This record gives sequence, C-alpha cells and structure tokens, in this order.
Amino acid sequence: MVKKVAHIAIAVPSVDEAARFYTEQLGLKLERKETVPHRKVTVGFIQVGDTKVELVQPDTPDAPVAGFLAVRGPGLHHICFEVDDVDAEFQRLKAAGVRIVDPEPQAGAGGTRAFFIHPKSTGGVLIELSQRV
Repeated sequence: MVKKVAHIAIAVPSVDEAARFYTEQLGLKLERKETVPHRKVTVGFIQVGDTKVELVQPDTPDAPVAGFLAVRGPGLHHICFEVDDVDAEFQRLKAAGVRIVDPEPQAGAGGTRAFFIHPKSTGGVLIELSQRV
C-alpha cells in the first residue's frame, strides 16, 4: 500500500551545482548527500514539507542516470512512493505483469529498500517504490 510521496528525483550533472538554486533562490537546505554504489550515483536530499527533492548525479559514465542526462538533459527523473512492504509490492506487481526494472528490491539511499517500475508500465514515468528499513 502506498503511504506517501517519498521523493521527487531530478537528474543533474552535479548535486552541488544544482543544490545552489534550491538553497540560494528558494531558501531550502541540502540536508545530506549520499553515494549509492550499486546505482553508480550520488544523491542529495532537500526536505520540502513531508517530501524530499532528490538530486541524482551520475558517478560514472555508465550509470543509468548518465544515459538519461545524455539523451534528455537535466530534469525530472522519477517519483518515489513509500510503501508498507516493498517485497509484497514487488511480488504483487510482478505477478500482475507490470514491467519492473530491478530483479528484486535493493538497498537504497537513507536506509531504504526499493525497486523501480519501468515507464512503459506507468504511462511514461519512472516510478520507484521504497520502504524504510
């Protein structure tokens, strides 16, 4: 069951450079940065009410988000919904024939487990489902 929007992710070439707009122009604060090695990215989180903006920077040229940036440029990358049970949601969606990017839920930033749903199953938006662990 979806509980809330956990974060809205924006693909950027540099977390630090992108964060300047949010901090200097909107008065928000870059709360923390974290590397997610298996996704080959560094993410920066900006809290906005109950939701976060996640700035996603590729750490290597072969990171999936690097390909996204090369084709589309900086911009909205995905929306993440927090769920009660990420494993149950993974199995339910897989059984329903929903196209899932990951072979199973994986470790995510901020002590979460998560997986991505392919945009071809969602009307064109990459969706992440995550659970705090």
